[in-house]
Amino acid sequence: MNKLLVVGSLHYDIMVDAHHRPEKGETVIGTGCSYKFGGKGGNQAVSAAQAGVAVAFAGAVGDDDNGKWLLSVLQKHGVDTHSIEVIADTPSGMSIAITDAEGDYGAVVISNANTHIDAARFNDQALWSGVKMLLLQNELPEAANIAAASEAHKRGIKVCINAAPAKTLSTALLACIDLLVVNGVEARDMSGISVTSLQSAAQAAKALSQEFAVVVVTAGEHGVAFCETHQHSGALAAEKVELVSTHGAGDCFMGMLCASMINGDALETAVSKANKAAARHVSRQP
Repeated sequence: MNKLLVVGSLHYDIMVDAHHRPEKGETVIGTGCSYKFGGKGGNQAVSAAQAGVAVAFAGAVGDDDNGKWLLSVLQKHGVDTHSIEVIADTPSGMSIAITDAEGDYGAVVISNANTHIDAARFNDQALWSGVKMLLLQNELPEAANIAAASEAHKRGIKVCINAAPAKTLSTALLACIDLLVVNGVEARDMSGISVTSLQSAAQAAKALSQEFAVVVVTAGEHGVAFCETHQHSGALAAEKVELVSTHGAGDCFMGMLCASMINGDALETAVSKANKAAARHVSRQP
């Protein structure tokens, strides 16, 4: 079996709509509120499962109603939840996101149970059965990411990290990464190149490919660039759609990208499929 193992965060999301996001000290009257399944790890796992690959998840939730609901959503989409810990006397992770009239958003994340993942669990051989790729993000403590990446690397399993939110990665984690996916802000922070166009995204991808075997830089409305060390590089313009909300677009992109690569697609084909999937996602209500 070619399985994707996602090690990541699970959040109960509170989604607030407003004309604009508040400035410091400002109170804004909202126009709507909804409650969603979230966490970069959870969203990416669901996206990959919807793209048609087998997905297992390793993470943690609290022993509360939110945790039970988060597990039920994963299970509804066919994600294997046997490696998700339920942490006693701890609330599940959550986030609050504000989407403005232009469809852009900002969010505050409270990790809660996500910080209690036992790194020793990644030594379990059964966890890796059938796994072809490991997918990580930066919403977990780095110790968990290092433990998972190290075990995958030892087993010859490809390690993909969506390095979001942006932060400095340790040498131990960097040594295990086969595929790096970043947005324009993260690419700038890691390469020093300001990503303001598709061309600059391609420049950032090329610069980062000196350190990573495969790099993908998503540049929002500009498109996406990619580069394989000593091999093919390129860039794809963004699909033309009417923007409704950017919330979750990156997670949708990641799920499709990993699913396509697990199914044997070449990098450019996988990036193209992910680009189209993200475009569909931003053109509908979250």
